[in-house]
Amino acid sequence: MTRYNVPPNRPATRRLPALAVLAILAAGPAAAADRQAVEHAREAAACMQLAEKRPDAAFDSALTWEDRGGGDMARLCQAMALFHQGQFQAAATRLEELVPTLGKDTPEGASSLLARAGWAWLRAGDTAKAERSYTQALGYSPRDPELMIDRAFARAEAQRYWEAIEDLDRAIDLAPRRADAYLYRAGAYRALGNDSKALDDVGVALQLEPSNPEALLLRGNLRAVTGNAEGAKADWNSVMRIDPDTTSARAAEDNLKRLRDGQAAPPAAGAPAAR
Repeated sequence: MTRYNVPPNRPATRRLPALAVLAILAAGPAAAADRQAVEHAREAAACMQLAEKRPDAAFDSALTWEDRGGGDMARLCQAMALFHQGQFQAAATRLEELVPTLGKDTPEGASSLLARAGWAWLRAGDTAKAERSYTQALGYSPRDPELMIDRAFARAEAQRYWEAIEDLDRAIDLAPRRADAYLYRAGAYRALGNDSKALDDVGVALQLEPSNPEALLLRGNLRAVTGNAEGAKADWNSVMRIDPDTTSARAAEDNLKRLRDGQAAPPAAGAPAAR
């Protein structure tokens, strides 16, 4: 199972947005007492917004800002610009380097920087470094279910499904109404060939979010392999209606064609697609 079929343009929606991370960093005790730090935070907010839209321009602007004394905030913007340029390894490295300084005042700031580094390592295809970043982030925020789900992604990408399930178990204990945690655990069980447990988990996910297209897609796949062709067709048609013109909808359409043509059910690697 790959990273739950995460498309390359998926934003890190489950982690704090860049501006929210910035707010945490700027709220530290040192920053609160430092007028220059507040000004840097404002400039960094503008730079990060630019990084999402025009990363090349943002990177150049952040370099100039660093020359003018922008310090770590300027380097944070450079890291985010590199991420949006697709230079994920460089972005991850820079984000980790900023933790001892920008993350020193608040555990939330440190864990958010490390979580973003973990996401960048995943996008770079380095699951070992992604897991390391998420584990370090959990050291700062040990009861954060989002971080547990993030690390489960990294472990599942490395095909260490039982360890991914352990993280998802903990996330569900802390946040029992998180539909995505049940969905991703269902995907891990599916990859392990335990369709019964996968169906149980995807059923809970759909109780919490009845129109979740990824959960409907996975349940359709599971129904197909367990002999419920009519249920599978119903789920796949729902995906195409609810979430058209997406990776999930295309997968559902392909599965319907396979079913009509009498081909085999979707393979075990067909884990839920990400949002």
